Amino acid sequence: MIKDVSAALDFVINRGFQIHPDALKILEQIDVKELERIIKQIVKEKERQRLYLISQKDLESFLGIKEDEELDDFHEIIFDPTAKIASSEGVDGFNALFSSRYAKLKKIISNRPEAKMLKAVSAAISIKSKEEIYVCGLVSERRTDRNVTKITLDDHTGSIETIVIDEDLQKTASSLLMDQFVMEKIVASKNGGYIVKDIILPDIPDHVSNRSKTETYALFVSDLHIGSRFFMEKEFLELISWLSSPDPIARKVRFLVVGGDVVDGIGIYPNQDRELVTLDSNEQLRLAFEILDKVPKHIKVFISPGNHDPGRRALPQPAMPAKYNPDLWGRKNFYMIGNPAVISLNGVKVLIFHGQSVDDILKTTPGLSYDRPAKVMQYLLKARHLSPIYGAQTPIAPELEDHMVIDEIPDIFHAGHVHFVELDLYKNILLVNSGTWQSQTPFQVGVGITPHTGVAILVNLKTFKVYTKDFTSR
Repeated sequence: MIKDVSAALDFVINRGFQIHPDALKILEQIDVKELERIIKQIVKEKERQRLYLISQKDLESFLGIKEDEELDDFHEIIFDPTAKIASSEGVDGFNALFSSRYAKLKKIISNRPEAKMLKAVSAAISIKSKEEIYVCGLVSERRTDRNVTKITLDDHTGSIETIVIDEDLQKTASSLLMDQFVMEKIVASKNGGYIVKDIILPDIPDHVSNRSKTETYALFVSDLHIGSRFFMEKEFLELISWLSSPDPIARKVRFLVVGGDVVDGIGIYPNQDRELVTLDSNEQLRLAFEILDKVPKHIKVFISPGNHDPGRRALPQPAMPAKYNPDLWGRKNFYMIGNPAVISLNGVKVLIFHGQSVDDILKTTPGLSYDRPAKVMQYLLKARHLSPIYGAQTPIAPELEDHMVIDEIPDIFHAGHVHFVELDLYKNILLVNSGTWQSQTPFQVGVGITPHTGVAILVNLKTFKVYTKDFTSR
């Protein structure tokens, strides 16, 4: 087992090789966790060539140190709610919010061929025909009694109660979220009700992912919780140090996406003050800048807020206010964005959402769990909405426009919040939940949460190959 440079040197000599002193200096800079793989591959290649001297040039060629390809690193912020937030008050505000949600999602579902037969709810109720018709709206009620599920849909013209009897449709009906937009094919029954023949979600159409022209890597992290006594500072600094190493993947990282909960905040959960290194939000953000400022300057850093960060807690969240963190706003390669946000990295569209609504969906939908966050992310994509349930744990602001609708189809969907690492693929969209850099807190022990910690997730934006690197086992 090669655990250090001395062991690597012994391995090379025992295989009948010599190693140049300049090559040895390069080996000393390599991550010890990668050392065994690298040295064994070089030895194998040199044995094939029947050349028994490992030179500086051999290592430089293998690691790409002097032959770096030119990597694209252009970006575009496609959507950021920060400048678009225009909250209203009371009933008028929420009427505007849900009217916007309905209109946006109806426009999305109108691309489906069935939408040509859509009727307004009031028109559907007035029709006496026994022919099948289509209606759409927001789910205002869902009740299951024995083998029958009743769904009430609302649109701008009224409400209609529909009945799901079909066994296969029952599974779909039972997974519908409150305030979610759906389209139903219905037919009037002899008893005066409306029987559901099909349930159609906005969902994601067939999708071909955009790709980078060069093998540029993006690094995804979230839930740092700087300011907590349980922030894994040593491991996170090792990640930043690795970004400056000669590792062939580290050398190709050009983007870092931080998906919320940069700091631990104050007063988020009971007795949190006992777990903090400072009770000052400004001081927590100063510590955050001090750490993130060590990220190499050639890497663009995108920082989105979460429910622990200072500023507005209700969704959508604007970028963390500059008054709390002027240094973060002032660094040239830092981009402060809201939650949710959509950015383009070398043409690859990335949807960034911290994931607060996951809590509400898990509590109301059977078969889901915190240790499978990618499944919930699929639900959000199918609904084409990031926080459909109103009135639950997640605060939603009465915006004049619903900025939580998924208008842009992403190539990568990045979330956090639940402190579990999971990767998946849905309709060619890469789903990334990036875990946390906070070790298990007493609060988490009390509620039975064992987090996935200290894992960096890197995506090759050309091939979409995912590379994970664990910094906890050193």
